[in-house]
Amino acid sequence: MKRDYVTHYSGWLNRDMHILVHGDRGLPVLVFPTQDSMCTNFEDFGMIDTLWDYIESGQIQLFTVDTVDKESWSDDWGNAEHRSQMQENYYHYIVDEAVPFLHAYSQSDRLPLAVGCSLGATHASIVALRRPDLFAGCIAMSGIYDATYFTGGWMDGRWYDNSPVHFLQNMPLDHPYIHEYSQRSLIFCVGQGAWEDEGIRTLREMERIFREKGIEAWTDFWGYDVNHDWDWWQKQIRYFLPIALQNS
Repeated sequence: MKRDYVTHYSGWLNRDMHILVHGDRGLPVLVFPTQDSMCTNFEDFGMIDTLWDYIESGQIQLFTVDTVDKESWSDDWGNAEHRSQMQENYYHYIVDEAVPFLHAYSQSDRLPLAVGCSLGATHASIVALRRPDLFAGCIAMSGIYDATYFTGGWMDGRWYDNSPVHFLQNMPLDHPYIHEYSQRSLIFCVGQGAWEDEGIRTLREMERIFREKGIEAWTDFWGYDVNHDWDWWQKQIRYFLPIALQNS
């Protein structure tokens, strides 16, 4: 399997960022690591091995990015406005720099699928829902879709733009994205076991919003033994990836 560790400079973040590529062809998959992690995250926790056959057969090509979560979502004692600005800058790094890099590297014009677990699922949902013109959809596993959970209830305009339960709730029914969402593979999954309470709560909110706005998205609640952990995310990605591939 081809493996390439790439360093490139981000103007939005004013630093070198890294992207780990697995595979040499197939549907581009943009992978967001779990909270505070970097681009080796999926590799370190067995997800590359889990997806080995899809990568080796050329069905998918994975691009795993770094995060700046420690300066945004996780910086509980940091300056509130700086935290929100860092997340917004990270969003622009993804859509303005990482996605163009992905297309140039893969030499493919296929829209990438955004994938992530835990806070990585939150990131995946943000980019797929804010820019459905750039993404084929998302597979979001065990995400939390309310930014105020991370900010103690505080919100400014930048956190609003990164909080799917808020910006989707207020999106007008005639917004062109409403139709576009239903042309994408929007897959959201959460277990109902340990450490999933906020994921369940916020996905219930997403499910309600999708239903009220007529958005065709898949919200799936797995069993009470399904915990917020890698062994279940490995099962979930194997279950949902063929569905996303069929629709991409």
